[in-house]
Amino acid sequence: MKSLFAKILLWFWFTLAVTVVGSAFISALNVNENASDERAPVARLVTFQLEEARSAYEIGGRPGLQAFLDTLHRVYDARGILTDENGRDLLTNEDRSDLVRRARRPSLYQFFRTGDATVPRAADDGRYWFFYIVPRVRVGFWFLLPEHVFVMAAGVLLCYWLALYLTSPVRKLEKAVERFGRGDLSARVGSNRHDELGQLARTFDRMAGRIGTLLTAERRLLLDISHELRSPLARLGVAVELARSGDDTNSALNRIQKESDRLNALVGQLLQVTRAEGDPSSLRRAPLRLDELVQQLVDDSSIEAAAHGCELKYEKREPVTVAGDPELLRRAVENVIRNAIRHAPRETAVEVSLARDNGKAVVGVRDQGSGVPEEALPRLFDAFYRVEGDRDRASGGTGLGLSIARRAMELHKGSIRARNAQPGLEVEMELPVG
Repeated sequence: MKSLFAKILLWFWFTLAVTVVGSAFISALNVNENASDERAPVARLVTFQLEEARSAYEIGGRPGLQAFLDTLHRVYDARGILTDENGRDLLTNEDRSDLVRRARRPSLYQFFRTGDATVPRAADDGRYWFFYIVPRVRVGFWFLLPEHVFVMAAGVLLCYWLALYLTSPVRKLEKAVERFGRGDLSARVGSNRHDELGQLARTFDRMAGRIGTLLTAERRLLLDISHELRSPLARLGVAVELARSGDDTNSALNRIQKESDRLNALVGQLLQVTRAEGDPSSLRRAPLRLDELVQQLVDDSSIEAAAHGCELKYEKREPVTVAGDPELLRRAVENVIRNAIRHAPRETAVEVSLARDNGKAVVGVRDQGSGVPEEALPRLFDAFYRVEGDRDRASGGTGLGLSIARRAMELHKGSIRARNAQPGLEVEMELPVG
């Protein structure tokens, strides 16, 4: 028997059957045991029958005793035997001393013998013994009533429901595991139970989600690497050929160095994105003064802004403390600021602000450029996405900066959005204040 459902059903049904049959059997055996208790109804009934049989015998002799015993059999469907103190049957003159001996020395196992059930009673003066004999018509099931069978049938239905209730989440979990094992990473149990089985199902769902995230991040990393590394590798090949030809070697070496640096930065950003997306457990949370972090990033980026012919302005700021990973938040804000610098026209200002809004810290970065098409705004934070026109490869970006910023915000239960400010593009990052 390999089915857990069948095991649970049969085990509970067997337990119920033993309980019902055992209770009925014990109740039947108590008929004999209660005969020794003068207050029990059975004892009073047998005592009354003894007195009636004795009176019938003493007054009417054997004919009177025969008439009484015939009435007893007709009314109670049972037999009666009246003997003297030595066990001699007063009606048939048979030797019933074995009944007297068993009545005086009851055996521990007498209730488990087959045959009719006998309830003995001795007269107060010791002169008579009366034996009330109940026939066991259904041998082996004489103690079961139709009500007992009905209770067992109801118990079978309840046991079936209980077994189904216990094994149904296990079957759902089995199907989800089987689907997940075949490669369906979306397989989930989705249990709403609040017991241990529900907790097990939710644990599997979390595990499946974690594995799915890791596998998706790995696949995305491979696709991103294969897509993004082709161009710099091709340019490296051209630069190497130019260096070998001996024509303008310095320029070729500078080109090789530039493409090597680009490849190194690209790989670093890819690893940063994959780590942020694939391993949320590695996120460190610590109290962080966000206003001081933004101020430091503005100071560090001022040189780059000056090289692009623009300036950074950080005038609107409030003291704000958040809980999060300092390095990841630094990367996120820095990427947004550097993205704005790359696309800011010369002799314009990139405005950086920090404010509180409904229990959240809002970091705003706005350039004075041409903005982006409205249809491009929803995809602006996708990895490797670039807007055609002004925001293209010539700007020097890899298309990962805003993607890293978005994933960093999501890991910190925050959000990031962009809108055209006319002129320019404004990016807002929201973080819960901690």
